[in-house]
Amino acid sequence: MIFEQIIFYLFSAVLIAAAVGMVTVRNPVYAALCLILSFFTSAALWLLLEAEFLGLVLVLVYVGAVMVLFLFVIMMLDLNTDPLKEGFAKYAPVGFGVAAVIAVEMIMVLQSAPFQIAAPTVPAPENNTEALGMILYTDYVYPFEIAAVILVVAIMAAIVLTLRRRPDSRKQDISQQVQVKRADRVRLVKMKSETKEQA
Repeated sequence: MIFEQIIFYLFSAVLIAAAVGMVTVRNPVYAALCLILSFFTSAALWLLLEAEFLGLVLVLVYVGAVMVLFLFVIMMLDLNTDPLKEGFAKYAPVGFGVAAVIAVEMIMVLQSAPFQIAAPTVPAPENNTEALGMILYTDYVYPFEIAAVILVVAIMAAIVLTLRRRPDSRKQDISQQVQVKRADRVRLVKMKSETKEQA
């Protein structure tokens, strides 16, 4: 067994352990940390398979942005998921059965004829990031642009949903603040001066 295979099996074992820990732990913060560990080990496996771009994107996007947001939301909300996990042992056999069915289906699909791709006659470029960019911006440029437009629309929809009007919210009206006059805000009151009582 060569050194790369040892490293592959080591990272695979860590990935499986982290995935199982993410599902089984009761603390949501620990579950998020297990998910981060699984992302890191997945990125290491991508690097072993000489897919540097995918490994770096996995670390930068998911670990650097998505999981930080998850941890922030979990710590801010202080979620109590213990009542939701009380029936874990009860539904575990059903979950394992569904997982086994999905695994069998994936194996059958991967062993089908469309996935038995022959080796390309043209030698692959040394830099897979360059090859991915060439394919993405030539053969799949229209799906790429459509996906970008869909993401922009999703961002705009999220902003619109957060800006809904609520009767209990307070906000500034700049036009009314500029048009205000002194007579509307200041009231002069004339009071009589107090005199000392003469003895």
